[in-house]
Amino acid sequence: MKPRLLLALLALVAVSLRAADAPAAKAPANADPAAALTTYYFGLITKGPNFDAYNKEDRAKIQRMHLDNIERLAGLGKLLVAGPFADGGEWRGIFIFKCASLEEARQLAATDPAVQTGRFKIEVHPWMTAKGSIRDPEFAETKSAP
Repeated sequence: MKPRLLLALLALVAVSLRAADAPAAKAPANADPAAALTTYYFGLITKGPNFDAYNKEDRAKIQRMHLDNIERLAGLGKLLVAGPFADGGEWRGIFIFKCASLEEARQLAATDPAVQTGRFKIEVHPWMTAKGSIRDPEFAETKSAP
């Protein structure tokens, strides 16, 4: 596994654990609960119809292109988290996109060579979480680091 991807997945787990241990902040009684949330787009990557259709060399080439695309999207600031599941099941990994709309997130997911070849499928859904719970530069000031 590429070190950057492993670090991203570990960071997501660490942030989730830190958020679970943190005491809940009390919002003012008249505060809009949605104001404390932001929307990202969660991509669930699963085995595609052509998952087993490629020989070892072709699988390695597709995987390399998949990882290069992850790096490209991360470099654009559109992909905040990417990482595989480690159990070898139907679910292969996740993406968390930061973009303007569900349509944009789906278009970005469709650029993945592993999706284009049918090795993977990806379902993208809007996902809300507390501002600052993901290491997102836009909300760097929202929560202080431990």
